[in-house]
Amino acid sequence: MAHTREEKMAAFGRFLDILDELREKCPWDRVQTNESLRTNTIEETYELCDAITKNDVTAIKKELGDVLLHIAFYAKIADEKGQFDMADVCNSLCEKLIFRHPHVFGSTQAEDAKAVSENWEQLKLKEKGGNKTVLEGVPATLPALVKAHRIQDKVRNVGFDWEKREQVWDKVKEEYSELMTEIDHMDQDKIENEFGDLFFSLVNAGRLYKINPENALERTNQKFIRRFNYLEQATIQKGIDLKSMTLAEMDAIWDEAKKKGL
Repeated sequence: MAHTREEKMAAFGRFLDILDELREKCPWDRVQTNESLRTNTIEETYELCDAITKNDVTAIKKELGDVLLHIAFYAKIADEKGQFDMADVCNSLCEKLIFRHPHVFGSTQAEDAKAVSENWEQLKLKEKGGNKTVLEGVPATLPALVKAHRIQDKVRNVGFDWEKREQVWDKVKEEYSELMTEIDHMDQDKIENEFGDLFFSLVNAGRLYKINPENALERTNQKFIRRFNYLEQATIQKGIDLKSMTLAEMDAIWDEAKKKGL
């Protein structure tokens, strides 16, 4: 159901009123701090990502609400301390969006999404209170896979990239060869180091071929779960203990799952 602008604003105002009342009257809400909410915020964000991965529209709506609650909660806590409020958050965001979109709100030309992305990183370096270096804006606490993709995307925007995307496969082969060499030498620290280099080069290859590595890996995770669940259910129905089966017997049922499109 589509709502008017007035209805959307009224709903947001109602939400802020409810949060104000909860903060005043609910024993749990009253004692929350930035620190106590942090882990819940991470959990809610992952739940939203899970809903997006599953393309569950109902769940996406619910989880967006949960994330919105946390955003408003942090602003409410800051308001109580006299630091900033929800209006400051929104106004700051608006100013940033206007500044970083001169092709919309100014006279700069940007013909495609690639040009917009490249301009974006340059503008972030110029804005007041913005990043002083290209990689400064990459959060230290990002999961390593997401961080690797973000690092490579940022340096690409300042020209640090392969001239042709096919060149990345030579780097992948080079890193694989170096990993195999260290495996032969059985030096665990060097093996881990080279494994990381190989992983980083594969993430870079994914970026060049417009594959999000996090999404790709999660698709494989879900595929593995579906097929293993099929294997497990098949053994239960046959009264067979998984631990007593040979790998060949497991593979036969696994192939059944693949043929079923799981």
